[in-house]
Amino acid sequence: MSAPTRRREPAAELLGTARAHRVRYLRDLEALVSIDSGSYNAEGVDEVADWVQRRLEDLGFDVERVRFAPVDGRRSGDALVGRKRGRLPEAEGGRRIVLAGHMDTVFEDGTAAARPFRVDGNIATGPGVSDDKGGLLAGLTALGLLEEHGEDAYDELVFLATPDEEIGSPASRDLIERTARGAHYGLGLECARENGDLVIARKGVADFLLTVTGRAAHAGIEPERGANAALAAAHLTVSLQALNGHWDDVTVNVGVVRAGIRANIVCPEAELRVEVRAATTDGVRRAERAIREAADHPAVPGTGVTVERLDLCPPMEDTPASRRMFDRARRAAREVGVELGATATGGVGDANLIAGAGVPVLDGLGPVGGADHTPGEWLDVSSVPHRVAVLAALVVSLGDARHD
Repeated sequence: MSAPTRRREPAAELLGTARAHRVRYLRDLEALVSIDSGSYNAEGVDEVADWVQRRLEDLGFDVERVRFAPVDGRRSGDALVGRKRGRLPEAEGGRRIVLAGHMDTVFEDGTAAARPFRVDGNIATGPGVSDDKGGLLAGLTALGLLEEHGEDAYDELVFLATPDEEIGSPASRDLIERTARGAHYGLGLECARENGDLVIARKGVADFLLTVTGRAAHAGIEPERGANAALAAAHLTVSLQALNGHWDDVTVNVGVVRAGIRANIVCPEAELRVEVRAATTDGVRRAERAIREAADHPAVPGTGVTVERLDLCPPMEDTPASRRMFDRARRAAREVGVELGATATGGVGDANLIAGAGVPVLDGLGPVGGADHTPGEWLDVSSVPHRVAVLAALVVSLGDARHD
């Protein structure tokens, strides 16, 4: 027998509970911001993980703690995968939802003491207050609201807390993709844009290494016997930069050029590091084809170019499915007097990897904040109750397909 259909919990009712949690939210946010947890500070990230794990277990989640092998000789902090089964199996319309936030920041050790958490009016400041400790905590608070309101009409909630998002998730990428695979929806807990917009799309990033091989010769006696790789690299740089503007959704940047051994030797080798950002997978492919075409026709006779794609972080595309998620979030926001917009950004995050696993994603579901990665990073604490209520209401809406 199917579970009885229940009314969706209005965001307005959830807002009252969220407001009651404001003082606790600020106390907890201070505790998290006071921990130095830069991406390369594994001990600090693990301290945040200890805190998050306790909260998840208090909410009835089964928590798997994942330790990674060192990457390039560095150990990252641990990741957490919390799972909680609902009362509505997938076969009866329940949905599996992944909520994802990260525990690391970009800041060096000592920053938490030098620039401690502070609230001035409605603005909280401190390292990581917006990116992403404010969003991570908003996710946990929303789960608490669901618990208090007895909202469990879903198949499974998965809470994913990662240790290395700020450096591209080198250790946790495989875990993120495995955890996301097969989920019905992904919710990114990065904070909302400064104007309150949610994030509907993020560009993907592909990194390339181009190696130019020439032929050395004495630059003074017989330069004609050489083939100058530096000159070929210069022509190639101009050609690749000229790709900008060919497609509205693609940018190409030659960020690093290295060449030569000595000034009196015709340069035998050079390398270029190139980054492509694109809104769609097709855009990445178009740019890669253009890069390889340029490399196949070097401007200097006697030189050759090899192209290696080093990495690809897939785009989080603006899709009909993510638009439907946004429409639900907007309806919930209107219930609490907030008008939501949706924006695309060139920045990448763990939401890209979830999208790359074939899961529709909506990001920026944390409170309103800004100036990330700077000493001026801030969070609007007056936005917290509304954003937490909207997030909780969105989980309720998405969790039960019988309401579709």
